[in-house]
Amino acid sequence: MKILIIENEIYLAQSIATKLSELGHICEMCTSTKDAIKSTNYDVVLLSTNINGQDFNPVIETFRKSIVILMVSYISNDTVSKPLSAGAKDYILKPFMIEELVRKINHYREYEKLKKRNEAYEKYLTHTFSSVATHYKNEDIELPVYITASYQKYADAFAFEFAKRKDKAIHFISLKNPRAMIEIDSCPHNSILYIIDFQILKKPNRQLFYNLIADKKAIISSCEQITDAPNKVIELKSENNIFDQGEILPIEDYVRFIVLNYQNEFPDTELSKKLGISRKSLWEKRKKYDLIKKK
Repeated sequence: MKILIIENEIYLAQSIATKLSELGHICEMCTSTKDAIKSTNYDVVLLSTNINGQDFNPVIETFRKSIVILMVSYISNDTVSKPLSAGAKDYILKPFMIEELVRKINHYREYEKLKKRNEAYEKYLTHTFSSVATHYKNEDIELPVYITASYQKYADAFAFEFAKRKDKAIHFISLKNPRAMIEIDSCPHNSILYIIDFQILKKPNRQLFYNLIADKKAIISSCEQITDAPNKVIELKSENNIFDQGEILPIEDYVRFIVLNYQNEFPDTELSKKLGISRKSLWEKRKKYDLIKKK
């Protein structure tokens, strides 16, 4: 990592830089906040609050995307509380062991990595479920609850949206996993379990499963009907119920559905190619089904 050390005690700054460099980090040093904000390309900023007469807020604001760790000789509002409120990540009290500093750096580096990964997952799930609309609202559901859906994505959308509304962590488990029961039993009570593939569970094993999740906050999904569950069973159907019929669709129904739902996402040339028909046939289908393409 590239690390900037802002410290007016030159010997201390050099000592820290030497030890961090030995661990493979690239270190640069400066003695004032004015010099520090001339460049912003650093992963970590070690900011000494012992530099008298200097305003630390511009440094913290400049390096808001970096991991800013305060190096303090004593704890006060000016040295710790205010800089943390302004956006610094943490502080370390002088004198300190370099191992403790490295531990803090690695901790926040991992935190930032997980934070970015989580943001990417959130965007992906929002995008994935944007096309899923069901007729069921999940505000007042008592867990555990069982979900039956002909399309797995309906149950997925329900579970993740429920956890998001309740502001709870979600723990995903597939019953195809041989260790699923052990994993269910060891899960913390403050998280929501999302358990899929209930349909593969054989009837002799179901009572054991029911007992195991009786006091769990769990959402259990199945692609088949559930008739013996001791808790509420919800059947999810989409607004595009053409895929909820449980049978093979006639070609004409399929073509009509695809044209209706995707004609504004693809140009006619590509859409007709995906359907295996000519552009003229596509135009004829629109006329036949009275489908108007938005401009």
